[in-house]
Parts: sequence; C-alpha cells; structure tokens
Amino acid sequence: MGKKFYAVAAGREPGVYSQWPEAERQVKGFPGAKFKGFASRAEAEAWLEAPLYAPRSARTPRPVAAAAENAAAAADTVIVFTDGGCINNPGPGGYGVIIVDGAEEQEYCGGFSLTTNNRMELMACIVALQQLEGSGRPVVVHSDSSYVVNGIEKGWARSWRNRGWRRSDGHPALNADLWAELLRLAEAMAVRFVWVKGHAGNSRNERCDVLATSTARGHNLPPDRGYGR
Repeated sequence: MGKKFYAVAAGREPGVYSQWPEAERQVKGFPGAKFKGFASRAEAEAWLEAPLYAPRSARTPRPVAAAAENAAAAADTVIVFTDGGCINNPGPGGYGVIIVDGAEEQEYCGGFSLTTNNRMELMACIVALQQLEGSGRPVVVHSDSSYVVNGIEKGWARSWRNRGWRRSDGHPALNADLWAELLRLAEAMAVRFVWVKGHAGNSRNERCDVLATSTARGHNLPPDRGYGR
C-alpha cells in the first residue's frame, strides 16, 4: 500500500498533507526542502514534532554575532535567550530562560510531567515575554528552535490563526494554545526572534539548556493541561 500522508518540515508551509500534489506545491523549488511520507497521520505528526526534523531551510535566520548582541543591548534592547525540551518527546519536559538587561541577568525555568519539545520551546518564549510585558522596551529573543523563530518571523502562526488555527491543508495547527499566547505577547511589544545554533558554544544558550534539562529530570512536575487538546 502506498504512503498516504506527507509531512513537510521545511517548505512554503509546513504541515501534514493527505495528497502528494498538495505536498509537492510546498516543497517543489523550495531551498532546503525537507519532507517524508507516512502510512498514517499520527506518524507524520509525530515526525514533525521531533526537533531533528524542525524546519531548517536555507532561509533560516543566521546566528547573531556577539558584537551585534552588545550593540543591541547598548541601544536599550533587552536580550533574551530561551531553550526547551523534553525526555523521549513526548515525556517530562522543561524550559529555561535568561533575560539580559544591561549588566543584570535573570533566570527562569519550569516544566511539566508530559509534554513535547516544541511546546517547551514555545513556553520558554512565553515566560520570557511575560516578564517584560508592559515594559515598553525593545526585545530580541534568541532561540535554537526554527519552529518557533520561523513561526513568528515568517508569519506561519498568524496564518494559522487567521484560518481558525488550521493549516493550509485544513488540519488543526499543533500547539494552538501556546501560539495564541505567544502572538498576543509579541504583537503588543517591539520584539524580534533570532535563530541561534544549539550546542555550539553560546554560553547563554547552553545555560538555558541546562535549566531546561535539569527541570525535566525533576520530580512532582505539574501536568501540561494544554498538551493533547
């Protein structure tokens, strides 16, 4: 039996498509396209959730240099680093946040007993922006999640919201509850999301990873009530 579902991780609009012509329109001629066929929708959606297959096309924002970060800070910009992940995906998960405001740095972390990598990446950004809500300060959020960065910077999340949290194929967009909150916060602030390469020697990104991982391995984590809805 031929494959019936096509997961597009990197394309014009990532998602799961039930017909090849629909999927082909998303990947044909797209630089760095990444897609795969599956026998079931559940397998396709699980593949999209895995960070190994998160969209990383040639148009993914490049990591910023330290000099650019320092220049932004000097211009009254608050610098944020975030990371999130979970054990086994889905499984126990955690997130870590560092907020750099001039010479001051603050750390935040949290986690849930059953969640996904992508939900924790989103939650890290939400927690960061909640701390800065109403400050009137420009913010630059650094994340190693292309799913999060592209979702905001390329307008994917707004498109899903405009369609009633549906992808272009008509199927529900994943993590709509968290995307809705992140959009609410981001649209009320002067915020920019920048992709950074994970595990590449960036000390603050590495610290966020430590915060997220240690929390995920903790005990008595609360449930992620939005997961699976």
